[in-house]
Amino acid sequence: MTRPRAGGVLRTKPVDRIVAEGGQGEGGELRRSMGLLQLTFFSVGATLGTGIFVVLGEAVPLVGPAIVVAFLLAALTALFSALSYAELAGTIPVSGSSYSYTYATLGEIVAWVCGWCLLLEYAVSVSAVAVGWGQYLNEFFDKTFGFTMPAAVSGPPGDGGVINLPAVAVVLIATFLLLRGTSESATANTIMVFLKMGVLVFFCAVAFTAFRSANLTPFAPMGMAGISAAGSKVFFSYIGFDAASTAGEEAKNPRRDLPLAILLSLLIVTVLYVAVGLAAVAAEPWQEFEDAEASLAMVLDRAVGMAWPSAVLSLGAVIAIASVVLTVMYGQTRILFAMSRDGLMPPIFKRVSPRTAVPVANTLLVALFISTLAALVPLGRLADATSIGTLFAFALVNVGVMVLRRTRPEMPRSFRTPLFPVTPLLGFGFCVYLMFKLDNATWVVFLVWMAAGLIAYFAYGHRHSLLARQDVPEGRGPT
Repeated sequence: MTRPRAGGVLRTKPVDRIVAEGGQGEGGELRRSMGLLQLTFFSVGATLGTGIFVVLGEAVPLVGPAIVVAFLLAALTALFSALSYAELAGTIPVSGSSYSYTYATLGEIVAWVCGWCLLLEYAVSVSAVAVGWGQYLNEFFDKTFGFTMPAAVSGPPGDGGVINLPAVAVVLIATFLLLRGTSESATANTIMVFLKMGVLVFFCAVAFTAFRSANLTPFAPMGMAGISAAGSKVFFSYIGFDAASTAGEEAKNPRRDLPLAILLSLLIVTVLYVAVGLAAVAAEPWQEFEDAEASLAMVLDRAVGMAWPSAVLSLGAVIAIASVVLTVMYGQTRILFAMSRDGLMPPIFKRVSPRTAVPVANTLLVALFISTLAALVPLGRLADATSIGTLFAFALVNVGVMVLRRTRPEMPRSFRTPLFPVTPLLGFGFCVYLMFKLDNATWVVFLVWMAAGLIAYFAYGHRHSLLARQDVPEGRGPT
């Protein structure tokens, strides 16, 4: 085996090779089974539910009725990055998402850092979402059957809980579906997405009957500082729109469908977030959201004064959060699959079952890690840590699309980012802006995570890189 040479951390992986390796694993191949609807709903499934069902109660006290503007600010930040994602997904339609894009454009060590941030984004975000599942499950049990699970086994640690067993349960349910196969998982997710979209429309219809214009004044009591702080927090609710890009090797027509799925999913979730956010703060004074964990159920309870709508809402949240867990876990396993295929992660993550075309060991290891986090770590810290890792990865994607335009202008692109290079520059700037609006504790967690990632890279990834082992000449750009 050829040892990596000095400076090898900047080697880039040729785009043509990345595309040619698509679907190939150890022991089997991934199957192309997803069309545009399934891909779009994979992104919607991974996105819709986090901010609305879990984080809204934490964000409204920071900003008041201007939560609507905070959602739009976060959506604008996501849109700029989504346009860059759409171009790269149509150009490099593989499973690695932004990890693969940065490997082709910015070099191996940057790709590793991006992949390491994606581990934070996917694994930690799904853990945070799973934490909220037990809260809404308790709401549903209370409204429907008149009992709740003990706080010690259903709440997050630090908030009356000791171990969050419902969070573990929802991860195990998602794992079961993922192990059955991609097509089966996509079908289950499509059904769940239709259900949770219907429940959110139902919430808006009921909450708007309690609309009080007085609840919307003052509109922005904390000013722009509050909007920025809430925008940084609710950006967590847009994490997942890039999920379709992790399915590049299982899409039937990836060059056409991946860009469309990414942009359509962002449009769908933005419209729903703004509508639900407005309905919530118009129906209930924003000060009442303080410490409200199942915030939408609280709105229906207090403002509408009927029990059955909140029971329906809580059931919708249970479905919504299960869908997020399913799709985000899927994305996590495919990113690890791509990194393992490049030699940067252990080979166990690229082993594919020839019967189900699923990376079984990969899925089980991810499930173990996620369920442990979900059972033992509080929600708030998970959500903030996820946001900063995601914003950093998105910033790299915006840089990557500019680099690839310069180094490979002749490559066929099924989608081109409009107003280039203004759009990716704005995407990069917005991501950095929101990163610096997060608190110091979040930055400490992020920097410690990055330091651990660099140690892992030089201890394992740099030495086992497939490009290094094959003695591929170090690239100064995609070839």
